[in-house]
Amino acid sequence: MEQPLLLVDDEPGILKVLGISLADRGFRVLTARSGEDALRVFHDARPDIVLTDIKMPGMDGIALLKAIKQENPNTEVIMITGHGDMDLAVQSLKHDASDFITKPIHDDALDIALRRALEKLSYKKKLREYTENLERLVEEKTRKLVEAERLAAVGQTVAGLAHAIKNITAGLTGGMYVLEKGIELDNRTYLAQGWQMIKGNVRKVKGVAGDLLNYAKEREPEYQLCDPDRPAGEVCELMAFQASEAGVSLKADLAGNLPRAWFDPEGIHRVLLNLVSNAVDACTDISCVSRACEVVVRTSKPEGWAVEYQVSDNGCGMSEETQRKVFQTFFSTKGSKGTGLGLMIAKKIVEEHGGAILFSSEPGEGTRFTVRLPEKKP
Repeated sequence: MEQPLLLVDDEPGILKVLGISLADRGFRVLTARSGEDALRVFHDARPDIVLTDIKMPGMDGIALLKAIKQENPNTEVIMITGHGDMDLAVQSLKHDASDFITKPIHDDALDIALRRALEKLSYKKKLREYTENLERLVEEKTRKLVEAERLAAVGQTVAGLAHAIKNITAGLTGGMYVLEKGIELDNRTYLAQGWQMIKGNVRKVKGVAGDLLNYAKEREPEYQLCDPDRPAGEVCELMAFQASEAGVSLKADLAGNLPRAWFDPEGIHRVLLNLVSNAVDACTDISCVSRACEVVVRTSKPEGWAVEYQVSDNGCGMSEETQRKVFQTFFSTKGSKGTGLGLMIAKKIVEEHGGAILFSSEPGEGTRFTVRLPEKKP
């Protein structure tokens, strides 16, 4: 197909002669005798190249150049100037004109300007195609990477779930064995022990199922304007008996009179309950039996945050390997007693609030978890 080219000049003679010359060079020539007419033709035909005189009555060439570039920056505009119009020619280059040629127009100068314009169009086309291909390639690679990561995540989750189920199955098998021995020997102690083992592992099954549903469920925090001390106080009251039974001192060091903040009280209650439960369990480790253990829940308002919760214990602490795995799916700091999803859910809830959850731990010294919630109104 012939390359469309718009020729603009207010002199009919130039339009005719130059139009014939351009047609001989293989262009499909469109013509206009003013800047206003040229814009109308440009809107309809969308030529890639415009060859226009600079000095014209009404809309001059500079104004036409600006209008064309605003509508389509990729259009190549060649300016036709007189010998005394060099300042205007330089000004046109500043407005992204492709080139300029002077009157009288020589064939060599015209050929050079047209060749440059066509080369620029070709480069732009190749660059556009390259960019589009690159974008498609990136999109395809990203999609494949996401699919691979999703499959890897599914595989990791399935492997973790299988491990958790294997542990629970082993517990159920042990309980059944003790229960059967109790029946066989008519031993009520064995019967009671076996039944308790079975009930405990059934609770684990329920816990795994519930934790999986909670972790997989997408939910926005149900924000309320609340007293930040409230969930911390409620968790301490709820865990007081369990801590006492374990021989652990549970203390609530609440700031009091903290400014009310926007957060989901049920979600933050779940986070703190998980952290306090873990802290109490850490204090019941065999390595801690020789000292008085305590768990402390603190609240404060650091600068730039609505509230900070700290749950610290002087229990067994965590090894470096355990610390690296704390937030991994199905990894439990409680060993066989936990589902391995509690801290993952806690992290998910805190991040849904736009907050941060951090921890520090020393083996044999204890652990401290810190939760910060932002000063944010939903």
